[in-house]
Amino acid sequence: MYIKEIIVVEGKDDTTAVKRAVNADTIETNGSAVNQSTLNQIKHAQEKRGVIIFTDPDYPGQRIRSIIDESVPGCKHAFLPREQAIGTKGLGIEHATSKDIQAALKKVYEVTGEPDVHFTKSDLIDFGLVGSQKASDRRKKLGEKLNIGFTNAKQLEKRLNIFRVSKADFIASMEEILQEEQKDGK
Repeated sequence: MYIKEIIVVEGKDDTTAVKRAVNADTIETNGSAVNQSTLNQIKHAQEKRGVIIFTDPDYPGQRIRSIIDESVPGCKHAFLPREQAIGTKGLGIEHATSKDIQAALKKVYEVTGEPDVHFTKSDLIDFGLVGSQKASDRRKKLGEKLNIGFTNAKQLEKRLNIFRVSKADFIASMEEILQEEQKDGK
């Protein structure tokens, strides 16, 4: 089952559990300390593909849900009953079965065909975003222009695909960056 929207979860273990249950992309809040950078990423995800907030059925999970909902209106919400999220080491999405996660998400997701991947590592290499002296600086500038944030090369490829950046926008942004470099004599 492929889910079009990006699912917001609390941490890596939640991502692992969700990806075991469905084919979906996630954004992790890294617990209850939701920073502005993460909120900006969620806002951008909401504009591009939609967002499903899927946090733990506890007070910190509800707090995260409230923070995101206040900052990024229009998000969908998936809920897992508390009894389905209890594990031997605590309470959380990561303890739920794949079947329970699928059931929670079926109530709110949009199904489309398979995800279309537009960017590969070779695209990044072609524009010097990997393996060049200027790669890090170019990735930073590209992240700012496309509003997807600064990342390493592996995460850049993932974000370009997650946010469905068009090839045309990517190329136009890279051409601007390269022209700026030439103008600055870099």
